[in-house]
Amino acid sequence: MNTRSEQLAAFDRLLTIMDELREQCPWDRKQTMQTLRHLTIEETYELGDAILDNDLDEVKKELGDILLHIVFYAKIGSETQHFDIADVANGICEKLINRHPHIYGDVKVENEEEVKQNWENIKLKEGKKSVLEGVPNGLPSLVKANRIQDKVAGVGFDWERPEQVFEKLKEELGELQEEVEANNADQMESEFGDVLFSMVNYARFLKINPENALERTNKKFIKRFQYLEQKAKEAGKSMSDMTLAEMDVYWEEAKQL
Repeated sequence: MNTRSEQLAAFDRLLTIMDELREQCPWDRKQTMQTLRHLTIEETYELGDAILDNDLDEVKKELGDILLHIVFYAKIGSETQHFDIADVANGICEKLINRHPHIYGDVKVENEEEVKQNWENIKLKEGKKSVLEGVPNGLPSLVKANRIQDKVAGVGFDWERPEQVFEKLKEELGELQEEVEANNADQMESEFGDVLFSMVNYARFLKINPENALERTNKKFIKRFQYLEQKAKEAGKSMSDMTLAEMDVYWEEAKQL
Protein backbone atom coordinates (compact mmCIF):
# COMPACT_ATOMS: atom_id res chain seq x y z
CA MET A 1 0.00 0.00 0.00
CA ASN A 2 1.00 3.62 -0.44
CA THR A 3 2.74 5.56 2.32
CA ARG A 4 1.09 8.64 3.89
CA SER A 5 3.38 10.93 1.87
CA GLU A 6 2.41 9.10 -1.35
CA GLN A 7 -1.28 9.43 -0.45
CA LEU A 8 -0.89 13.16 0.15
CA ALA A 9 1.04 13.54 -3.11
CA ALA A 10 -1.76 11.76 -5.00
CA PHE A 11 -4.36 14.07 -3.46
CA ASP A 12 -2.25 17.13 -4.33
CA ARG A 13 -2.01 15.82 -7.90
CA LEU A 14 -5.81 15.60 -8.08
CA LEU A 15 -6.17 19.18 -6.80
CA THR A 16 -3.71 20.38 -9.42
CA ILE A 17 -5.55 18.58 -12.22
CA MET A 18 -8.85 20.04 -10.98
CA ASP A 19 -7.36 23.55 -11.14
CA GLU A 20 -6.12 22.91 -14.69
CA LEU A 21 -9.43 21.46 -15.90
CA ARG A 22 -11.40 24.33 -14.41
CA GLU A 23 -9.19 26.83 -16.23
CA GLN A 24 -8.73 25.06 -19.56
CA CYS A 25 -11.60 22.63 -20.27
CA PRO A 26 -14.83 24.17 -21.69
CA TRP A 27 -17.02 21.49 -20.09
CA ASP A 28 -15.41 21.73 -16.65
CA ARG A 29 -15.50 25.55 -16.74
CA LYS A 30 -19.25 25.46 -17.38
CA GLN A 31 -20.21 23.24 -14.43
CA THR A 32 -21.97 24.50 -11.31
CA MET A 33 -23.00 22.78 -8.10
CA GLN A 34 -26.49 22.47 -9.55
CA THR A 35 -25.32 20.79 -12.78
CA LEU A 36 -23.08 18.38 -10.84
CA ARG A 37 -25.72 17.39 -8.30
CA HIS A 38 -27.52 14.70 -10.31
CA LEU A 39 -24.19 13.30 -11.52
CA THR A 40 -23.01 12.98 -7.92
CA ILE A 41 -26.17 11.07 -6.97
CA GLU A 42 -25.63 8.78 -9.97
CA GLU A 43 -22.02 8.11 -8.99
CA THR A 44 -23.10 7.30 -5.42
CA TYR A 45 -25.56 4.69 -6.67
CA GLU A 46 -22.86 3.21 -8.90
CA LEU A 47 -20.60 2.91 -5.85
CA GLY A 48 -23.46 1.21 -4.00
CA ASP A 49 -23.84 -1.32 -6.82
CA ALA A 50 -20.11 -2.09 -6.79
CA ILE A 51 -20.18 -2.64 -3.03
CA LEU A 52 -23.16 -5.00 -3.28
CA ASP A 53 -21.39 -6.91 -6.06
CA ASN A 54 -18.25 -7.04 -3.89
CA ASP A 55 -16.30 -5.80 -6.93
CA LEU A 56 -13.40 -4.10 -5.18
CA ASP A 57 -11.75 -2.90 -8.40
CA GLU A 58 -15.00 -1.17 -9.31
CA VAL A 59 -15.34 0.21 -5.76
CA LYS A 60 -11.91 1.81 -6.17
CA LYS A 61 -12.95 3.41 -9.49
CA GLU A 62 -16.26 4.68 -8.15
CA LEU A 63 -14.60 6.12 -5.05
CA GLY A 64 -12.33 8.03 -7.41
CA ASP A 65 -15.35 9.43 -9.24
CA ILE A 66 -16.94 10.57 -5.97
CA LEU A 67 -13.64 12.05 -4.75
CA LEU A 68 -13.47 14.04 -7.98
CA HIS A 69 -16.92 15.43 -7.28
CA ILE A 70 -15.93 16.45 -3.76
CA VAL A 71 -12.86 18.25 -5.08
CA PHE A 72 -14.98 19.83 -7.84
CA TYR A 73 -17.53 21.25 -5.37
CA ALA A 74 -14.70 22.57 -3.19
CA LYS A 75 -13.10 24.23 -6.21
CA ILE A 76 -16.36 25.97 -7.07
CA GLY A 77 -16.73 27.01 -3.42
CA SER A 78 -13.25 28.54 -3.47
CA GLU A 79 -14.09 30.56 -6.59
CA THR A 80 -17.00 32.21 -4.79
CA GLN A 81 -14.86 32.73 -1.67
CA HIS A 82 -17.22 30.58 0.44
CA PHE A 83 -14.93 27.62 1.24
CA ASP A 84 -12.14 25.47 -0.17
CA ILE A 85 -11.01 21.86 0.24
CA ALA A 86 -9.09 22.70 3.45
CA ASP A 87 -12.28 24.13 4.98
CA VAL A 88 -14.15 20.96 3.99
CA ALA A 89 -11.50 18.68 5.50
CA ASN A 90 -11.07 20.74 8.67
CA GLY A 91 -14.83 20.95 9.10
CA ILE A 92 -15.26 17.18 9.14
CA CYS A 93 -12.18 16.78 11.37
CA GLU A 94 -13.65 19.14 13.97
CA LYS A 95 -17.01 17.39 13.78
CA LEU A 96 -15.43 13.96 14.27
CA ILE A 97 -13.38 15.16 17.26
CA ASN A 98 -16.39 16.85 18.85
CA ARG A 99 -18.65 13.83 18.35
CA HIS A 100 -16.13 11.30 19.70
CA PRO A 101 -15.53 12.51 23.26
CA HIS A 102 -14.81 8.89 24.23
CA ILE A 103 -11.69 9.13 22.03
CA TYR A 104 -10.73 12.81 22.29
CA GLY A 105 -12.18 13.56 25.73
CA ASP A 106 -12.89 11.90 29.05
CA VAL A 107 -16.28 10.30 28.26
CA LYS A 108 -16.49 6.54 28.86
CA VAL A 109 -18.60 4.24 26.72
CA GLU A 110 -19.24 0.51 26.96
CA ASN A 111 -20.46 -0.34 23.47
CA GLU A 112 -21.58 0.85 20.04
CA GLU A 113 -25.09 1.73 21.26
CA GLU A 114 -23.73 4.18 23.84
CA VAL A 115 -21.60 5.79 21.12
CA LYS A 116 -24.71 6.30 18.97
CA GLN A 117 -26.66 7.77 21.91
CA ASN A 118 -23.83 10.21 22.65
CA TRP A 119 -23.70 11.15 18.97
CA GLU A 120 -27.38 12.16 18.85
CA ASN A 121 -27.24 14.02 22.18
CA ILE A 122 -24.16 15.97 21.03
CA LYS A 123 -25.96 16.99 17.83
CA LEU A 124 -28.84 18.36 19.89
CA LYS A 125 -26.36 20.36 21.96
CA GLU A 126 -24.94 21.75 18.71
CA GLY A 127 -28.26 23.50 18.11
CA LYS A 128 -30.40 20.98 16.29
CA LYS A 129 -34.05 21.22 17.38
CA SER A 130 -34.85 17.61 16.49
CA VAL A 131 -32.85 14.42 16.13
CA LEU A 132 -34.68 13.94 12.83
CA GLU A 133 -33.28 17.14 11.28
CA GLY A 134 -30.37 15.15 9.87
CA VAL A 135 -32.61 12.91 7.75
CA PRO A 136 -32.64 14.33 4.19
CA ASN A 137 -36.11 14.79 2.68
CA GLY A 138 -34.90 13.48 -0.65
CA LEU A 139 -33.85 10.04 0.59
CA PRO A 140 -35.64 7.04 -0.92
CA SER A 141 -38.44 6.05 1.45
CA LEU A 142 -36.92 2.72 2.48
CA VAL A 143 -33.58 4.33 3.34
CA LYS A 144 -35.37 7.22 5.07
CA ALA A 145 -37.38 4.83 7.28
CA ASN A 146 -34.17 3.11 8.36
CA ARG A 147 -32.44 6.42 9.15
CA ILE A 148 -35.47 7.72 11.09
CA GLN A 149 -35.49 4.61 13.26
CA ASP A 150 -31.73 4.78 13.80
CA LYS A 151 -32.00 8.41 14.86
CA VAL A 152 -34.80 7.98 17.40
CA ALA A 153 -33.20 4.82 18.78
CA GLY A 154 -30.09 6.92 19.45
CA VAL A 155 -32.02 8.89 22.09
CA GLY A 156 -33.69 5.82 23.61
CA PHE A 157 -37.00 5.72 21.70
CA ASP A 158 -36.85 2.06 20.74
CA TRP A 159 -38.08 -1.44 21.43
CA GLU A 160 -36.10 -3.56 23.85
CA ARG A 161 -36.17 -6.93 22.07
CA PRO A 162 -36.59 -8.23 18.48
CA GLU A 163 -39.59 -10.33 19.56
CA GLN A 164 -41.49 -7.16 20.42
CA VAL A 165 -40.86 -5.76 16.96
CA PHE A 166 -41.97 -9.01 15.34
CA GLU A 167 -45.22 -8.93 17.34
CA LYS A 168 -45.78 -5.35 16.15
CA LEU A 169 -45.17 -6.48 12.57
CA LYS A 170 -47.80 -9.23 12.92
CA GLU A 171 -50.21 -6.68 14.38
CA GLU A 172 -49.67 -4.35 11.41
CA LEU A 173 -50.17 -7.24 8.97
CA GLY A 174 -53.48 -8.02 10.66
CA GLU A 175 -54.59 -4.40 10.33
CA LEU A 176 -53.62 -4.40 6.66
CA GLN A 177 -55.66 -7.57 6.06
CA GLU A 178 -58.69 -5.95 7.70
CA GLU A 179 -58.50 -3.01 5.28
CA VAL A 180 -58.00 -5.36 2.32
CA GLU A 181 -61.17 -7.22 3.28
CA ALA A 182 -62.99 -3.88 3.67
CA ASN A 183 -61.65 -2.85 0.24
CA ASN A 184 -60.65 0.57 1.59
CA ALA A 185 -57.98 1.73 -0.86
CA ASP A 186 -56.75 4.73 1.14
CA GLN A 187 -56.47 2.81 4.40
CA MET A 188 -54.86 -0.14 2.61
CA GLU A 189 -52.07 2.15 1.46
CA SER A 190 -51.69 3.59 4.95
CA GLU A 191 -51.54 0.17 6.61
CA PHE A 192 -49.18 -1.16 3.93
CA GLY A 193 -46.83 1.70 4.81
CA ASP A 194 -47.05 0.70 8.47
CA VAL A 195 -46.13 -2.88 7.54
CA LEU A 196 -43.10 -1.72 5.57
CA PHE A 197 -42.02 0.59 8.41
CA SER A 198 -42.29 -2.33 10.86
CA MET A 199 -40.34 -4.58 8.48
CA VAL A 200 -37.55 -2.00 8.34
CA ASN A 201 -37.57 -1.82 12.13
CA TYR A 202 -37.37 -5.61 12.43
CA ALA A 203 -34.49 -5.68 9.94
CA ARG A 204 -32.65 -3.15 12.11
CA PHE A 205 -32.99 -5.41 15.14
CA LEU A 206 -31.67 -8.32 13.09
CA LYS A 207 -28.67 -6.18 12.03
CA ILE A 208 -29.85 -6.29 8.41
CA ASN A 209 -29.72 -3.25 6.15
CA PRO A 210 -33.15 -3.33 4.42
CA GLU A 211 -31.96 -1.39 1.38
CA ASN A 212 -29.11 -3.86 0.80
CA ALA A 213 -31.41 -6.81 1.42
CA LEU A 214 -34.01 -5.60 -1.09
CA GLU A 215 -31.39 -4.75 -3.70
CA ARG A 216 -29.88 -8.24 -3.36
CA THR A 217 -33.33 -9.66 -4.06
CA ASN A 218 -33.78 -7.29 -7.02
CA LYS A 219 -30.49 -8.48 -8.50
CA LYS A 220 -31.38 -12.12 -7.84
CA PHE A 221 -34.78 -11.73 -9.49
CA ILE A 222 -33.30 -9.97 -12.55
CA LYS A 223 -30.70 -12.71 -12.99
CA ARG A 224 -33.29 -15.48 -12.77
CA PHE A 225 -35.81 -13.76 -15.03
CA GLN A 226 -33.18 -13.08 -17.67
CA TYR A 227 -32.22 -16.78 -17.52
CA LEU A 228 -35.88 -17.63 -18.12
CA GLU A 229 -35.99 -15.23 -21.10
CA GLN A 230 -32.83 -16.74 -22.57
CA LYS A 231 -34.06 -20.32 -22.20
CA ALA A 232 -37.41 -19.47 -23.76
CA LYS A 233 -35.61 -17.85 -26.68
CA GLU A 234 -33.37 -20.89 -27.13
CA ALA A 235 -36.49 -23.08 -27.21
CA GLY A 236 -38.04 -20.84 -29.85
CA LYS A 237 -40.86 -19.81 -27.53
CA SER A 238 -42.42 -16.45 -26.77
CA MET A 239 -42.89 -15.88 -23.06
CA SER A 240 -46.32 -14.37 -23.67
CA ASP A 241 -47.40 -17.73 -25.15
CA MET A 242 -45.93 -19.85 -22.35
CA THR A 243 -47.93 -21.14 -19.42
CA LEU A 244 -46.85 -20.38 -15.86
CA ALA A 245 -46.02 -24.06 -15.44
CA GLU A 246 -43.64 -23.92 -18.42
CA MET A 247 -42.00 -20.77 -17.09
CA ASP A 248 -41.66 -22.32 -13.65
CA VAL A 249 -39.45 -25.09 -15.05
CA TYR A 250 -36.86 -22.56 -16.19
CA TRP A 251 -37.33 -20.52 -13.02
CA GLU A 252 -36.48 -23.52 -10.86
CA GLU A 253 -33.41 -24.16 -13.05
CA ALA A 254 -32.32 -20.54 -12.52
CA LYS A 255 -32.61 -20.94 -8.75
CA GLN A 256 -30.01 -23.70 -8.87
CA LEU A 257 -27.39 -21.48 -10.53
